[in-house]
Amino acid sequence: MPKKEPSVCEEKIYNELFRKYYALATKYIYYKCGNLNQAEDIVQNVFVKIWKFCATIIYSKAKSYIFSACNNSFLNEVEHKKVVLKHQKTITENTNYESPDFLIEVDEFRVKLKEAINTLNPKEREVFLLSRVEDKTYREIAEITGLTVKAIERRMSKALKELREILGKHIKI
Repeated sequence: MPKKEPSVCEEKIYNELFRKYYALATKYIYYKCGNLNQAEDIVQNVFVKIWKFCATIIYSKAKSYIFSACNNSFLNEVEHKKVVLKHQKTITENTNYESPDFLIEVDEFRVKLKEAINTLNPKEREVFLLSRVEDKTYREIAEITGLTVKAIERRMSKALKELREILGKHIKI
């Protein structure tokens, strides 16, 4: 006749498991998270769950259960922190700290800039937009247009000079 396994619900058995595995499980989680307080909290919570669900835990598999539950709890905390950080990042990105007056000025400047760009000679406008909007290098623009790099530099210089005259010298383009 097979020997009956001890019940984890018996206080003596539960205490034995606690004494035997608490320190080991705490070290295991501490090595994962690097925070002793967090490791202790996780292991303590696992032992509370073991006590609550003692009837469902088989004594011979208790060690495996303890370490698996600790690891899963740690991974859940990590996942929760990721969600919190993502949410905080979203809130920060969507927060606009500029005054309404500043935002209106920015919109007005954008309109003026578009109008100024439209007044440029088509050749200079093409070079300016390829450089500033498309982030192309002068060499790339030269390849696209079939011109030399020097010709691109001259057109860009002329475009910037005209835009400064239209928009004001204090504007950096």
